[in-house]
Amino acid sequence: MRDFVYNANPGRVVFGSGTLSRLPGEVERLNLTRVLVVATPEQEADAHRIAGMIGARAAAVFAGARMHTPTEVTAKAMEVVAAERIDGLVAVGGGSTTGLAKALAMRTDLPQIVAPTTYAGSEMTPILGETENGRKVTRSDPRILPEVVIYDVDLTLTLPVAMSVTSGMNAVAHAVEALYAREANPIVSMMAERAIAALAAALPAIHARPDDREARSEALFGAWLCGVCLGSVGMALHHKICHTLGGTYDLPHAETHTAVLPHAIAYNAAHAPDAMEALKRALSTQDPAGAAFDLAQGLGATMALERLGLPERAMDEVPDLVLASPYWNPAPLEREPLRRLVSAAHAGRHPATAPKS
Repeated sequence: MRDFVYNANPGRVVFGSGTLSRLPGEVERLNLTRVLVVATPEQEADAHRIAGMIGARAAAVFAGARMHTPTEVTAKAMEVVAAERIDGLVAVGGGSTTGLAKALAMRTDLPQIVAPTTYAGSEMTPILGETENGRKVTRSDPRILPEVVIYDVDLTLTLPVAMSVTSGMNAVAHAVEALYAREANPIVSMMAERAIAALAAALPAIHARPDDREARSEALFGAWLCGVCLGSVGMALHHKICHTLGGTYDLPHAETHTAVLPHAIAYNAAHAPDAMEALKRALSTQDPAGAAFDLAQGLGATMALERLGLPERAMDEVPDLVLASPYWNPAPLEREPLRRLVSAAHAGRHPATAPKS
């Protein structure tokens, strides 16, 4: 076994069914007295219900979270934090809601309690991606990591199937990149393989029966592990491309990760043999890139970035943006292979028929 370094992130996880009922106790355990509940505009009613659960310790609600965590939204929320003398943050929702709480924590070091309603995994990482002036920038800092995460399977039972699929594939992407990350190690690789296998089995079951509690539980467990993987090691080409597409072209987050993932796997396959062997085991296939594409497409996901709103000019722009500030990657980053990757994802071609990198 080769030498390695493993850093475990601190944090408290409460996992189960009906566990959101323990939120008031977690607020009290952290000795919080003026909590801000954050949400998206669509979840404002839910945010007020959550505030009601917390009771007198809930000081305010801010229902303005948006995808890709725009800094102007964070600035507005910071005004509420100051005006209401907030001493803690509660986020119940998906990646946009979690992102806003993390952005506020980065600026204030306020403790966070997060209860995810999707499979995004962001709640398990000390990583924040923010968008300003059309550019998405990521940073890592211990202040960003939530102190408590409440995983309540019940919160995912009504997650629409289409969103479950893309959110789950987004989580799979975190684990895939952890397998070939520069900081990859046996502990994270073990979690990544288990997580990918869990989601690959759970998503078809959820597609067939959305209220399958066992499948939902397995998917949420897998997403938790995927988030741990993402928070433990670095990111590579897949995330760099998706951050570029989201920040520059405002593409939907999970859907973009879903469409790009098979092509990122294909790009790196020849340069990450150990990762590919793990993916073959997790996906029960000899063709991990093709299997990832077939899994997502077979569950109804949109696999063409063009259909998600990516303009044709991006095929020339994205490679330059990626190369301007690249992430480490096992395969060399070169303009023409990157352009072919983006072109294949733009058209939604199967990686088996896409131009080779």
